[in-house]
Order: sequence, then structure tokens, then C-alpha cells
Amino acid sequence: MKKILYLHGFASSGSSGTVSLLRREYFERRARDKAAVIAPDIPVDPAEALPMLKKLAAEEKPDLAIGTSMGAMYVQQLRGIERICINPCFALSRAYSILSVGRHKWLNERRDGARDFQVTKETVAHFAEMESHQFDGLNDDDRSRCFGLFGDADPIGKENRPVFAMHYPGMDHSFEGGHRMNADLVAKVLFPFIKTFIPQF
Repeated sequence: MKKILYLHGFASSGSSGTVSLLRREYFERRARDKAAVIAPDIPVDPAEALPMLKKLAAEEKPDLAIGTSMGAMYVQQLRGIERICINPCFALSRAYSILSVGRHKWLNERRDGARDFQVTKETVAHFAEMESHQFDGLNDDDRSRCFGLFGDADPIGKENRPVFAMHYPGMDHSFEGGHRMNADLVAKVLFPFIKTFIPQF
């Protein structure tokens, strides 16, 4: 069975609506498209999150990794596999309206039952450090296996698309929509894109 690794955005979880939709409507119900969707809860601090995600990818060997926003920033760094970055946010440390010091509520239920989380100055510093190295070691094979999907109504995507295009020339694609995925965008954009551009599917 094929495997898809899905990485959620900031303050979300592996039980997001997009994950449930991908499992229910696209990959785990349809016999012809059978694929297991692996969707971990990503730790807040990248010093913990990135090593965990790289280890998970090495163990599970997914056929495809998909990430949205913060998750797309992490997906970009999982080299050696097919990757789709949806509205990536490559500079979360500078997105002060998102990554602000203090307590925040989780947007979706987490496996550990936590309802909120803490962002510290150290967390922000760890993001800044990780972001400064996130494109290190790219080679031609990596560049040919990473796709960017950018909503034309998403200000975060517009800001980050030139960065993606610089490192992955010719691999960025537009769609009509905003920052967040919803059922309509999964049906009209994401799933057809997977079927068209990812050879395994």
C-alpha cells in the first residue's frame, strides 16, 4: 500500500479536517487509490519537530509528502521523496501575527489531549535558526521532486512564492483560492494535481 505523509500548519494537528477528508474521500475508502495517510501532531519547537519528522519519513518511507503553510516548510526539507508544498510559510519566525510569544490554543484536537501551548523567545529563535538552513543541500533530484501550490488570494503565498521559485525553478503552480485548504480545493485542486504530477498515483 502506498503511503502519504501529511504535515499540518501552525497550531493545528494530525486530526485536521483536511486529513480526515483525504482519508475518508480519497485514499482510504477508494480501492483504486488505496494509500495510508500518516499525519503526526507536529511539536511546537522546530528543534524537536524537524528531527522527529525526518526520522518518521525515514522509517515510513512515504510515496508522497504534503504540507500546508508551516507543514509545507517542513515538507520541503524531507528530501528524496515526492513533495507538495501548499502555501508554504518559509519565515514563520518573522510572522509575528502567527508566531507570537505567549500561550495559544490548538485549533484541532491533539493526541495528547493538550488544549493550548506555549511559544517562547527560544521557540522563535529556533525557527529563525532552522529557517536559515532550510534550503541547504538541495540537488537537482530534490528540485525535480518538489512542487509548490500557491493560492492567488493568499498573502502568505504571494510573499513566499518567489523564495520557492528561486530554489525550485519552474515547480510552482497557481490555484484559485486562499491560504487554507477546504473540501472544494482538495477536490478541484489537490487531488487532481496529485493524479497528474505524481507518477506513483
